Amino acid sequence: MIEGISIYEILTLTTILFFIGIYGFLTRRNLISILISVEMILNASVVNFVIINKYLYPDVLQGVLFSIFIIAIAAAETALAVAIIINLYRQISSVEVKDTEVMKF
Repeated sequence: MIEGISIYEILTLTTILFFIGIYGFLTRRNLISILISVEMILNASVVNFVIINKYLYPDVLQGVLFSIFIIAIAAAETALAVAIIINLYRQISSVEVKDTEVMKF
């Protein structure tokens, strides 16, 4: 492991990061803030994959490969979400969740 840092400290940090992301996702009203919260949740899971893999199987890189895959999916998800948010902003001039409810297709 990392010198001076135990797995419990890292898992505690990622758990806090995960629940901050959940709290932000449930309480925010801005689409950009919700997107940032989802990214925090994904980053916490990425760190967990790497740390648990390093702790259980130090010579195998499966957790790192899963993490790279998750990061690539998160980047694609972010690009798609930002494109959707930009189109919503062009149509209704707002990125608030409550303003998207009155939009008609």
